[in-house]
Amino acid sequence: MQNYQKLYTLLFNACTDAVEAMEQMNFGTAKALLIAAQQQAEEQYIAAEEPVETEKPN
Repeated sequence: MQNYQKLYTLLFNACTDAVEAMEQMNFGTAKALLIAAQQQAEEQYIAAEEPVETEKPN
């Protein structure tokens, strides 16, 4: 089962950082923070969904 709390925290923190960057008129930084968090969350989600290969007994 996927750990959605970890993904939620990752994205929530990125949103918080992006809002702070926007308040300072750093829109490029805000965009980069959101894109990076989106990519990290997607990578973690896909990695958690991949089946683990096990060796078959002989």
